[in-house]
Amino acid sequence: MTDSDLDSDSDPAELAERVRTGTLRLHELEDHVDPDTAAEARRHLLEAETGADLETVGDYGFPAEEADPNIENMIGAAQVPMGVVGPVPIDGGAASGDYYLPLATTEGALLASVNRGLSVIRSAGGSNARVTKSGMTRAPVFRVDGVVEAAETVEWIEDADNLETLREAAESTTSHGELLGIEPYVVGDSVYLRFAYDTKDAMGMNMATIATGEACEIVERETPASLVALSGNLCSDKKPAAINAVEGRGRSVTADVVIPGELVEERLHTTADAIAEANTRKNLIGSAKAGSLGFNAHAANVVGAAFLATGQDEAQVVEGANTITTMDAREREDGTTDLYASVSLASLEVGTVGGGTKLPTQSEALDVVGLRGGGDPPGSNADALAEVIAVGALAGELSLLAALASRHLSSAHQDLGR
Repeated sequence: MTDSDLDSDSDPAELAERVRTGTLRLHELEDHVDPDTAAEARRHLLEAETGADLETVGDYGFPAEEADPNIENMIGAAQVPMGVVGPVPIDGGAASGDYYLPLATTEGALLASVNRGLSVIRSAGGSNARVTKSGMTRAPVFRVDGVVEAAETVEWIEDADNLETLREAAESTTSHGELLGIEPYVVGDSVYLRFAYDTKDAMGMNMATIATGEACEIVERETPASLVALSGNLCSDKKPAAINAVEGRGRSVTADVVIPGELVEERLHTTADAIAEANTRKNLIGSAKAGSLGFNAHAANVVGAAFLATGQDEAQVVEGANTITTMDAREREDGTTDLYASVSLASLEVGTVGGGTKLPTQSEALDVVGLRGGGDPPGSNADALAEVIAVGALAGELSLLAALASRHLSSAHQDLGR
């Protein structure tokens, strides 16, 4: 849209009145005025109809045009407080060096707790971290006449030449993504094909969806299967799912550390044995009794705060909660006991390009981590971000379990005025 395309009548109050009377639709405002004026007009409308005062909502610090790919019917911005934890030394497969981690949250005491854990990890020499598996998935569901046609479809998919044909079709839609494989599942007259992609530094959900759609056209043409839905929920996106906990989605990443026993007692005011027991009875046995898919104390706290700060898809915190925390008391030859601590996040879906990572504040947060944009080699920045978030989650687990083991949790919240 150019300046000549804009309405000469661009007064926000008058535009709001036109929407109220039905001569202009709410979502059409950007067709007539610039995005900031459109957002202001919507605020006028809402203030008149609801009595709300939207002055703070409208006091945002970036041009509304920059958020156009990320929001519809924009009225302003939700400003979540952002803090920082660290630095912490990380020896990762992609991350190497000292890292700060920005976290955006409304939960008081969270950053203080995570920072305490990171301080202990730093005093212990830092954390190791590795991405052990990577692949963004999309699983369309097809209808067949019965198990005979289902078997015929699966046999066609598993043929090496046919798989290569599907790979060429899928990869023709993207300059970066690579099809890693297709896993078929049959349930009666339904066939699910779980496509997995290497999406490099992008989180890659849109990339995987578009590529899979192209491949599905060939599946329909060459097999008896008829596409019912491009997503059959076996992906599985933005919902608790055992398949993500077992097979992974996005990045599967583990971080660990060994903390000397004397450091545990001096800084965490408890013992390695007490923390290990609290983890077993709470995170393992308690989670099993609850039927939880996540065997951890609060990994989603750090994942969610990091996602908001760095522009990830916040709904995918669900998959990030697919985390197993382990704590083990390890006796040394001198009779003292150290603490081994780890977190394994099975399905952490992150990117450093695309989506919300391009928004101004989120881009700045990625600059703080030192991982904005594409990596060299491609995929290395997203791998490193996953490792940094995993170490943050490890610190949060360590600090909370120590507070529980030492019975300091409630007093810590009271001291911080929460």
